[in-house]
Amino acid sequence: MEFAELIKTPRVDGVVLHRPFMPTVEGTLCLTGHHLILSSRQDNTEELWLLHSNIDSIEKRFVGSLGSIIVKCKDLRVIQLDIPGMEECLNIASSVEALSTLDSVSLMYPFFYRPMFEVIEDGWNLFLPQDTFKDLESMTDEWRLSEVNKDFSLCPTYPPLVAVPKHIDDDVLKKVATFRHGGRFPVLSYYHKKNGMVMMRAGQPLTGTNGRRCKEDEKLINATLRPGKRGYIIDTRTINVAQQAKARGGGIESEGNYPQWRRIHKGIERYNVLQESLIKLVEACNDQSHSMDRWLSKLEASNWQTHVKEILTTACLAAQCIDREGASVLVHGTEGTDSTLQVTSLAQIILDPTCRTIKGFQGLVEREWLQAGHPFQQRCAQSAYSNSKPRQEAPVFLLFLDCVWQILRQFPCSFEFNEAFLVLLFEHTYASQFGTFLGNSAAEKTRLCLREKTVSLWSWVNRPQELERLTNPLYEANSLVIWPSVAPQSLLLWEGVFLRWNRSSKCLDEAYDEMVHIIEYNKELQTKVNSLRRQLAQLETEDPLLRTP
Repeated sequence: MEFAELIKTPRVDGVVLHRPFMPTVEGTLCLTGHHLILSSRQDNTEELWLLHSNIDSIEKRFVGSLGSIIVKCKDLRVIQLDIPGMEECLNIASSVEALSTLDSVSLMYPFFYRPMFEVIEDGWNLFLPQDTFKDLESMTDEWRLSEVNKDFSLCPTYPPLVAVPKHIDDDVLKKVATFRHGGRFPVLSYYHKKNGMVMMRAGQPLTGTNGRRCKEDEKLINATLRPGKRGYIIDTRTINVAQQAKARGGGIESEGNYPQWRRIHKGIERYNVLQESLIKLVEACNDQSHSMDRWLSKLEASNWQTHVKEILTTACLAAQCIDREGASVLVHGTEGTDSTLQVTSLAQIILDPTCRTIKGFQGLVEREWLQAGHPFQQRCAQSAYSNSKPRQEAPVFLLFLDCVWQILRQFPCSFEFNEAFLVLLFEHTYASQFGTFLGNSAAEKTRLCLREKTVSLWSWVNRPQELERLTNPLYEANSLVIWPSVAPQSLLLWEGVFLRWNRSSKCLDEAYDEMVHIIEYNKELQTKVNSLRRQLAQLETEDPLLRTP
């Protein structure tokens, strides 16, 4: 298919652009296969380059011969284009609708994008499983890398290499895969260096109504326990939902077959409930009524903060079992690709200071989301403004980022990255020139040849000038476990995402710049103090009379 077939009117002059907190711009609107572009000859005006894939929905309005298109974006921005001529307006609208809903992944912009920057580090080679495993090998010899899934035949949502207990052979893994949802047999998620405890993740066991048993599964997860120790199975479904899953072939680990494991149920919502919550939250944030009661009731009705609290509470529980109870943990829900990953990745943020660095966080996203089979393309196909009926869309990763922001806000000196890094990741999951978040699994990514045909987001992020923008000036390395508060009073609305197009950030930006200035000035003064101390010490050694009493 040629993009030209979908573009009825490629260019219109005299278009007026309205954007939040920016002056109105008149210029020429151009449509390309992947972008909506508005450029102007006015001085000091910034061009608009909007990816079609960032467009969630459009609305058309007409007053006489003047048409307006309201463009609602997946990054929650809303812009308006005033287009002279009804026919031109209708043509632009229908072209944008067609170009923003292309089904073929291979027609998306990352396959056409050519970087204008020098790639210093190829992001595709930064976080390979075999390199991550070397770090594990330096701490313990109880695990091995298995190639049992090298052709993705055992589990299409797992990577080709997975870490499993050393004494469990591949034949056992094959049997266990038939007993776990989607073939997602238990694999290592995190090794706690402090006490040797581990966190594993999996899909639900397929016990069904007959209470099917798999001794190989029991053997596999028991292999992670130390002699005389018990483990915890954290099921991210309520007990009722887990019991109902038996009728569809799913189920739970029975106490009779897993006597060394204590099962804990924590209900984390999924799919349509989360998507509906995001829609209601954004609607509340866009409410112009200025009524306090209306705002608070809409915010509460969205249940967004409740979801944040549930996820953080469960992650804290997993971290507590590992660090304070000295027990190993297995986390799963139904598929093991959504709430499971929220919990395992947030628990690592709490436990492991490496995950709070810029590179460490990239590695976490790579391991626990991209390689672990979170279906980004399905979940992020729509955002809060789409008029289409939700299918498998859900803001699972956005909720994870919101939880990270809550912890960052409570521990502002313990993270090497700043809020801008989290916002950048949110934006690129929904629309990007990079191939990092394309595809729904490692198998799909391999089939699409993303490594060969697209650029990694990490190649862009790890350039010195970008790292400088994303670095937290308050950062001081903290090797301790950090325990966030999950009290309702401690959890705030993430204004940097949900209110950034509704109110100006000018004052906050100025305050941030002033803070950076103070920190830099403090460093200069500290350097001068150290220099003067060295001079004084030298003078004292040369002249004993100068020595301080």
